[in-house]
Amino acid sequence: MNILFKKDTWQEIYYSLKNNKLRTFLTMIGVGWGMFLYVTLLGAAKGMENGFNKLFSGFATNSIFLWAQNTSIPYDGFPKGRNLHLNLPDIEMLKNKIPEIDYISPQNARGSFTGTAGESMSRNGKNATYSLTGDYPVGNKISEKKLIFGRYINDADVSGNKNVAVIGEEVYNNFFDAKKKENPVGKSINIKGIFFNIVGVFRVKKGGGFENDRTVFIPLSTYTKMYNAGDEIDMFAIVSKPNADLNVVEEKIKQTLKLKNKVSPEDTNAFGSFNLGKEFGKLTGFLSGMQLLTIVVGTLTILAGVIAISNILLITVKERTKEIGIRRALGAKPSEVRNQILLESVVITLSSGLIGFISGIFLLMILNTVTQNQDAFPFYNPTVNYGNVFGAMAVMVILGLIIGMIPAQRAVKIRPIEALRTE
Repeated sequence: MNILFKKDTWQEIYYSLKNNKLRTFLTMIGVGWGMFLYVTLLGAAKGMENGFNKLFSGFATNSIFLWAQNTSIPYDGFPKGRNLHLNLPDIEMLKNKIPEIDYISPQNARGSFTGTAGESMSRNGKNATYSLTGDYPVGNKISEKKLIFGRYINDADVSGNKNVAVIGEEVYNNFFDAKKKENPVGKSINIKGIFFNIVGVFRVKKGGGFENDRTVFIPLSTYTKMYNAGDEIDMFAIVSKPNADLNVVEEKIKQTLKLKNKVSPEDTNAFGSFNLGKEFGKLTGFLSGMQLLTIVVGTLTILAGVIAISNILLITVKERTKEIGIRRALGAKPSEVRNQILLESVVITLSSGLIGFISGIFLLMILNTVTQNQDAFPFYNPTVNYGNVFGAMAVMVILGLIIGMIPAQRAVKIRPIEALRTE
């Protein structure tokens, strides 16, 4: 439109807004606040999503943790209260009968989640009690440890029943000179009277995973010999294939083990489990809901602000009745008057939106700086999808045009002779 390139048009908009500073400012707050909320809430929701993804990075979220308990229903001649066990041969049985399973990691442990006391450990006269876990190399695929020295347990360690250990950072800080960054790899630690060669040191992200820095990992085969555990296993960490329904897999696993151990199919106490995939799904669903809520709240707030702009323009048109009448009497076309009012609506709407957008981005930058090194708090890199933001601004401008038609049409309908009579 030629009206966009006329200097007089922009001067008229400027003086119109200048003469109604307070009213214009209060009107702009509505749209600006809506855009500010839209950007900050959407960015905050994304920051939480990024934070939880960072927290669970290196962790197989499609996992089930399974352990044996006691039967609660008599079945097939067996009384209730029978103590059940998981066994190493169960791994191949489950993988053969349930194709949705990707891999299984068996673990035996003292301390930590087992509810038993840890194991006494010592080095150079220092004594302490820490959790001890027998693991397979595949266990590091389920919950990847961040190694600060050395390596994790490998297949050769398991097949050779080697006395090797991977220790947590707190264990390292207690038994070694952390200030001088002493390398513990190749040095030994005494566990239950047996010397273990340290092959690695790991660090656990605060708030992430099931391990902690007070844990020592050794080969499962070595653990089994130490405690004469035979083929009994405390817990299976089971990872499903990517497209499998984890709830269905969990039920299949339990029913297969119940059949093998002659347990009633209705017995819900026989095997305990924690479905990480299910809980993670709830979390991601909550975060998606937050983003949707943010879009709805921001959009409604912007809409309310745009409606307020229409109201202010209606008042402005009424106050400028005489001016519009003079312009019409001097030959101004109805389309020129209409376009002038519409342009004012767009200018106010777009300016308000840009101010809200810039303010929101600035706040997100501050939040990112404040939370950057807070690993325990699930918030990281709060960003917004600029496509969504610019889309919202486009919708906002369109709404401004549509709603601006109300005062614009009212201005067009003003008859010059009646306008000139207005005091």
